[in-house]
Amino acid sequence: MSTSTQLRETLTESLTETGALTDPEWRSAVSAVPRELFAGAYFRPVPGTVPTSYRPVREGDPGWLEGIYSDETLITQLDGQTRPVDVAEGTAIGSPSSSSTLPSLVLRMWQQLGVEAGHRVLEIGTGTGYSTALGAHRLGDTHITSIEYDPVVGGAAAVALEAAGFAPRLVIGDGLRGDPEGGPYDRLIATCSVRYVPLPWLHQVRPSGKILVTLSGWSLANALVSLDVTGPGEATGRFLPGYTSFMIARPHDRPPRPALALLPGDERPSEIDPTKLDDWTGGWVAQLAAPAAERLGTGAEQILWDVSTGSQARTAPSPDGGWTVVQRGPVRLWDQVERAVRQWQAAGEPHQEGFGITISPVGQRVWLGTEAGPGWDLPI
Repeated sequence: MSTSTQLRETLTESLTETGALTDPEWRSAVSAVPRELFAGAYFRPVPGTVPTSYRPVREGDPGWLEGIYSDETLITQLDGQTRPVDVAEGTAIGSPSSSSTLPSLVLRMWQQLGVEAGHRVLEIGTGTGYSTALGAHRLGDTHITSIEYDPVVGGAAAVALEAAGFAPRLVIGDGLRGDPEGGPYDRLIATCSVRYVPLPWLHQVRPSGKILVTLSGWSLANALVSLDVTGPGEATGRFLPGYTSFMIARPHDRPPRPALALLPGDERPSEIDPTKLDDWTGGWVAQLAAPAAERLGTGAEQILWDVSTGSQARTAPSPDGGWTVVQRGPVRLWDQVERAVRQWQAAGEPHQEGFGITISPVGQRVWLGTEAGPGWDLPI
């Protein structure tokens, strides 16, 4: 059986070979930090189950350690409360609410953050503490502050960090408020997604500092952005290559809603192919255009639903080979999405790295191509 040390070295070599790990300092961190201390038990999805059910994997189970050192996200909590140790036998059903993110993504983001010796870093979302431990190994305990919203998750992370020999500053609280007592910081990294960049972050990171965060929304589309802070409450940035997604910060998550009832409305032909919303960037563009809507359905049969106004839009194939859309409510959701998707198509359907963002005290605007190009205001 492979040991933890052997598996860490294998993981380090694999991440280096794939290009996810390029900095010798971060290679040293991966080799040194035992991930099993931070994800001693985890859930694995059971293939073919609807809704998805999860099987707990605990120390001593077949493949337990090998799973920990695979380049996978390990789910450690369901529905904000159920942990693997809470499931006596069988499986559990729920929505993942905490996890240990796949190592390649954690390391890629730390490297994209561009930290240097002496930098003070604020991490939003301690989670299991594995990412925090990597940062503490690279920069030193006194240069890392990490905030966790969930006190149970944060408490477990504190125990794991101590067992691994690290002592960064840990805070239990709302990470969207940042750390009013600890700034200014040189860097901020978020391991949760947000609908817009919280204003406190833009005041707690010093000018010329950087923020790395994933922007998401109620349609669950994600985009990773690197921001350069230009002044208090101000920043500019570009979206990055690749495909990054995180669980949305709980205060930014979708509100409670009733069961969906599809209601009659006004029908017309759709001017775009609804399957464009299944594209990684296409779905994100649609979310920018209709930020208060949830996206349901898939393929030619998309559903957009804005709970706050009762507005709906749904598409379907039409006999002539095109598509129809039915809309109702005060917000014409599909009209907004059509305009945005057509602007994206006119630009050649670029990946998210073709977009940027400008943030000022009065708003946050994502734009396509250049600041003078088409743009959408984030729901701040």
